[in-house]
Amino acid sequence: MFLKDKVVIITGAASGFGKETSFLLAKEGANIVAVDYSESGKEIVEKIKEDGGNAIFVKADVSKEDDVKDFINKTIQTFGKIDVLFNNAGIYIPGKADELSTTDWDKVIDINLKSIYLGSKYVFPHMKENGGVILNTASAAGIIGFPDAVSYAASKGGVVSLTKAMAVDYAQYNIRVNCICPGTGETGMTKEVLENEELRQMFAEPIPLKRFAQPIDIANAALFLASDLSSYLTGVVLPVDGGWTVK
Repeated sequence: MFLKDKVVIITGAASGFGKETSFLLAKEGANIVAVDYSESGKEIVEKIKEDGGNAIFVKADVSKEDDVKDFINKTIQTFGKIDVLFNNAGIYIPGKADELSTTDWDKVIDINLKSIYLGSKYVFPHMKENGGVILNTASAAGIIGFPDAVSYAASKGGVVSLTKAMAVDYAQYNIRVNCICPGTGETGMTKEVLENEELRQMFAEPIPLKRFAQPIDIANAALFLASDLSSYLTGVVLPVDGGWTVK
């Protein structure tokens, strides 16, 4: 097992990439702290326990400072340490700059970017003595231009830069900070769009591998970056996008 006895916090754990990563890392021996705003996160924990793993659920709004402090504190109270924080929670609201409301802009930035700052801010003190891993979910939209998604692209570009900045600041403590940049994935977030055949073809066209990311693709990348398999990597921006950003 690559993560035996490690304590891993995963935000956005109730669905999509977070859900699959929770299952995979639990199978690899990790104690999982599943964090989500949805109560369905409890089902993830139940499934992990049924399969012989160990997990707890903490309901939280990752954009709220007190909620972030709460899930960090509950992790320490339950497991006594934190080895990995996977800042994965995120939302997508479409819109161009002259169309998107300020309220929606703030919501996307708060959940996609501010939450990563908050989670990392309150985890670092617990990692400084023994090292650890911060893993962030960015997006291909944080690397290349992405249409009709100004707030989403801005937030994910911010995640890329934040990852690099924190990697430099905390390498001295043997804390590695990396991010994954998924391409278009088949998850609940994209379900409605990809059910439209015309849109499905439009999104598939620029992907050299001609398929969409599956949750297990992202989970496998997360396992690599969370484990000692990547012990000499920090500040990495890893596209998991079927070659989309190569062009």
